[in-house]
Amino acid sequence: MNLHALRLFYTIARTRSVTQASEQLRISQPAITVQVKKLEKELGIRLLRPLGRGITLTDAGEEIARMAHRLFGLEQQIERFCGRVQEGEIGQISLAATYLPAHILLPNWLSRFKKQYEEVELVIHTTNSKEALRLLTEMEVDAAIYGGVPERMPEGVQMEELFRDELWFVVAPGHPYANQHISLVTMMQEPFVMREVGSSTRERLLSLCRTHNLPAPRIALQFNGLHEAIQAVIAGYGANFVSSLIVRDEVQRGRLCRVYVDEVELFNTIAVWTRAEDPLPMGARNFLEMIRSFKPYG
Repeated sequence: MNLHALRLFYTIARTRSVTQASEQLRISQPAITVQVKKLEKELGIRLLRPLGRGITLTDAGEEIARMAHRLFGLEQQIERFCGRVQEGEIGQISLAATYLPAHILLPNWLSRFKKQYEEVELVIHTTNSKEALRLLTEMEVDAAIYGGVPERMPEGVQMEELFRDELWFVVAPGHPYANQHISLVTMMQEPFVMREVGSSTRERLLSLCRTHNLPAPRIALQFNGLHEAIQAVIAGYGANFVSSLIVRDEVQRGRLCRVYVDEVELFNTIAVWTRAEDPLPMGARNFLEMIRSFKPYG
């Protein structure tokens, strides 16, 4: 069916005038008449008939006009829907997040975003850094919110740094090194409580030892969860190497204490990773624009 001709007919049916339809559509009356006659021939039914100096609709024309009203109404709904998708007002955003941003940053970010874009669905995959980049490169998520920097830049992805926070050595308040200044060699003699293999902070600790030609630290306890690792240290066992964002409140409350390791000052990068050649959907772009304005300490 020629939808252009149907639209011309529908405008005639709505205005009950070829003249008014011509003015609205800015198409000459003869051109409209020719198109409607072609539509009648295509459908095999008559849509209009003369009435005095004007026209009226046949019974079939009246019914087709009603169906055309629903059709073009649906067309407008589709256009509005597509416009909202293009503006990022509806749709789905799928994110991978390592444990630091997932537990410390995302709850606030997501709350702020949902207040503005209530109809956008957000799916969050909380995992370690290695798996987060795998989900991104295999196109299972739109972006990855990543705490840390991998030693090797994966192909086909790009990083945008959001901000940096310090990496701290922490122990329980009763530990001999609590609030003390010690050497890295001495610190590495302590048993560590760390996350599983694949954690970016664990990899940073191992990299630190390699840089200073020291043996790898002894990972005496290993947890798959960040909270569990911190709680074990608070309970009095071992040390942890961790983002200050995670333990800052615990240090301020006195439940954990820093160990100041001489000549070691490390920072943790909080970044967004995206696929280099794959433009983000507008919803994800809106989300990233919002979190760019985030200030971690007020």
